[in-house]
Amino acid sequence: MSEPLIDVLVPTRDRPAALAVTLACLVGQTEGRFRVIVSDQGDEPAESSGEVRAVVRLLRATGHPVAVHRHLPRLGLAEQRAFLLDLAAAPYVLSLDDDILLEPWLLETLVTTLEREGCGFVGSAPIGLSFVDDVRPHEQAVEFWDGPVQPEVIRPGGRAWVRHRLHNAANPWHVQQAMRLSPERARPYKVAWVGGCVLYDRAALRTCGGYDFWRELPAAHAGEDVVAELRVMARFGGCGILPSGAYHQELPTTVPEREVDAPFAIAQVLPDGATVGAAGNAPQLRPDRRVPSR
Repeated sequence: MSEPLIDVLVPTRDRPAALAVTLACLVGQTEGRFRVIVSDQGDEPAESSGEVRAVVRLLRATGHPVAVHRHLPRLGLAEQRAFLLDLAAAPYVLSLDDDILLEPWLLETLVTTLEREGCGFVGSAPIGLSFVDDVRPHEQAVEFWDGPVQPEVIRPGGRAWVRHRLHNAANPWHVQQAMRLSPERARPYKVAWVGGCVLYDRAALRTCGGYDFWRELPAAHAGEDVVAELRVMARFGGCGILPSGAYHQELPTTVPEREVDAPFAIAQVLPDGATVGAAGNAPQLRPDRRVPSR
């Protein structure tokens, strides 16, 4: 394969079956210019699983390099994501959790949206299909971008923070079905943050510090992905897309200790030295803070 367009970055811990399913969803992607980098912090190596080995072999045989790194000791998910980002070299990086199912068109749609919008990230909120009969109209408000995605400053707990409710349960499924959205008619919308499946412009993520804030957090924390997204969104803009094309495997979390919620625990350093999150006020951003069009 020529140089990859996307590095798929997957942190994993003690979920070999889920990891194998997630990796298998990459095999048939219509956007095939990717390689896979896995950071494994399980008690047992992920590659001791026959299922994982089989999918890794298939990915490699079909032209997709795969690197699985044993990365210990465990210093928290932010450090694990920082380790993965340090290994990436492709123009785009997909931050992908190890328990996500992907539609075959998803990588292509994420890339198309990111390049069209010229923003810092595009995310697909994973849908929990066990909630397909749990319709929640009070959580289904959606604000679509009518023009190009622009930078936004989102304060944790602020007015726009409630946007995350759209990602609960099967809400994205109900909205995209009601609006008859399709990959060919994917629409970007405004987010507070997106969990589980986010495609970044790597240069934008790096410019905003990546996950270097991991040293400010205890090993037991959650919400590290939110911190990175808030920083990128404030400087370069970010969005979600509908239809989502991503689904939860709906397994028990491997991060049970969630007393420290990263976006509330540390200050988010934003453009012009302003801060938002644990302290600070939202700055006025200049409209030229964009990733250059490719």
